Amino acid sequence: MMTQKKTGRWEDMRFEKIHTEIFQKSSIASVAVAEEIAAVIRDKNAKGQKAVLGLVTGSTPMHIYSELIRMHREEGLSFANVVTFNLNEYYGLSRENAQSYWAFMHEHLFDHIDILPENINIPDGNVPLNKLDQYCADYDMKIKSYGGLDIQLVGIGRTGNIGFNEPGSHINSGTRMITLDHLTRSDASKDFHGLENVPKRAITMGVGSILKARRIILLAWGNKKAEIIKRTVEGEVSSTIPATYLQTHNNCTIMLDEVAAEELTRIKTPWIVGPCTWDEAMQRKGIVWLSSKVSKPILKLTDRDYNDNSMSTLLAQEGSAYALNIKMFNVLQHTITGWPGGKPNSDDSARPERATPAKKRVIVFSPHPDDAVIGMGGTIRRLVEQGHDVYVVIQTSGNNSVSDNEARRFVEFAEEFYEFQTGEEAPSKVFNNVKDVLITKEEGSKDAFAARKAKALIRRGEAMSSLRFMGVPDQNVIFLDLPFYETGSVKKLPIGKKDMSRMVEVIKKIKPHQIFAAGDLSDPHGTQKISLDLVFTAIAQLKSEKFMKDCWVWLYRGAWSEWNIEQIGMAVPLSPDELRLKKRAIFFHESQKNDTAYLGEDPRDFWQRAEDRNKGTAIQYHDLGFSDYEAMEAFNRYFY
Repeated sequence: MMTQKKTGRWEDMRFEKIHTEIFQKSSIASVAVAEEIAAVIRDKNAKGQKAVLGLVTGSTPMHIYSELIRMHREEGLSFANVVTFNLNEYYGLSRENAQSYWAFMHEHLFDHIDILPENINIPDGNVPLNKLDQYCADYDMKIKSYGGLDIQLVGIGRTGNIGFNEPGSHINSGTRMITLDHLTRSDASKDFHGLENVPKRAITMGVGSILKARRIILLAWGNKKAEIIKRTVEGEVSSTIPATYLQTHNNCTIMLDEVAAEELTRIKTPWIVGPCTWDEAMQRKGIVWLSSKVSKPILKLTDRDYNDNSMSTLLAQEGSAYALNIKMFNVLQHTITGWPGGKPNSDDSARPERATPAKKRVIVFSPHPDDAVIGMGGTIRRLVEQGHDVYVVIQTSGNNSVSDNEARRFVEFAEEFYEFQTGEEAPSKVFNNVKDVLITKEEGSKDAFAARKAKALIRRGEAMSSLRFMGVPDQNVIFLDLPFYETGSVKKLPIGKKDMSRMVEVIKKIKPHQIFAAGDLSDPHGTQKISLDLVFTAIAQLKSEKFMKDCWVWLYRGAWSEWNIEQIGMAVPLSPDELRLKKRAIFFHESQKNDTAYLGEDPRDFWQRAEDRNKGTAIQYHDLGFSDYEAMEAFNRYFY
């Protein structure tokens, strides 16, 4: 595992047409970018010149901006001679709109540094249509009047767009109005609380405007960007993927975290680009890939299969395909178990979990109220049935993903039930206050405390019903309501002491033998990543405790993706009946159907995604030559 940056040997990067750097974490990459920006600012300040920066919005650059703010406060980095130009803005949004990029940039950077207001340039989303062409031409000319951009930061969308330059954009395009692709709007829907609220048009700097910058840095974090990054870095230049135009620039770097880089040839199949170290993990990865590529079960792979697919060095190391196949078949076979808490009174040397203690205390951390049943509902039921003491710890209230309409329906039910029970009119101070808030607020705007509480109670009731159905005792369902989540909007607070103390306290109280946590970093609104970071940090704080010496940690995935076969340390088969019961448990989370803003571009409900993913894992195991199961839940072990 790399500790900071992995640039690789030149021969390993021969498939890559843009200079690409890979970092262990996005936070490390962000600091590197911030340091480069700071160096340009200081150099320009020393020469009495203005630094001209092209900036980008969204979650990707946020850590860069927080690091620049830190440098300003702690190291005296001055932005007094900095001029900024932002890439884009939604058309039709005023600067006062909370979703505007003007608001974003001021909230996350400009309000915290000494930049002069007149040096801030962000496209105006309210320019009249009859003046728009001239306005866009003037925006490009203003950049030119400052001598051009010293650095341009860009992100990348899953259509391959840079800025809002969607597929079909010309390499010489300038700043202009553009119609947004459906996928781009889908990815933004979380910020607008629904696709229908996302503007359909935007003003964007053109590809030609971007390419005129002296230095371009493209940023991409997370495995949802991995496929488009591969096509950008290794594919041909094409208007269908505007980001590939960056291949024509003489000073462009792509900065990735590990998961965004996982589809690059040098990461996914390093044996194709040159020699690699064939340790067990690499053997497992290579043989699973080879089996899929030639469409053969592992035990049917031949010497020729290895030799014809750049794996002759592995074959030479191990001696024969026969021995190698049996070895890897056994490794993968030993990941399959019907006893996720360990099988009592049995030889556990070839099993993924320990036999003792026979009855384990188990914590299942669920970032949102439904993540646990979506990701590992069948395993939860199995653990309960096999006699383990299972606690489900729900980290956040999940109130932000309940629509206003859904909350209003429940408040009106409570009001009428109160009147039915008491024979008295419901107190207006209680019910009308909440209803008025929900009726008058704009969908997606910040929730008042009363509305947040109503939505949290909806999610809490759904979680209790779901987990009760799975056999978890009521007293074993714990709601942490971590403060970082409680903002009433999509944006979250930084992790604080209260968040950490609640996490540490619940682990110390239960003293688990097993911890299960959600490791699905494709979660589009980031709560799972923050929740997982909290789990890891709490474990790090507690690892010297005696009970932690005997605690194993397993990561499950949720609605958005699944572990690759080579990453799976434990696979729990589910029968048709068990899969049906899991789906019924997910059904209890009714508020997450239809009206929620977080389904993204995938039209399937969460139960459908979970079913398809679990069945898909079983099919992959079967294709490798293993038994034909209905479905499988998969886990990756985390070593601390």
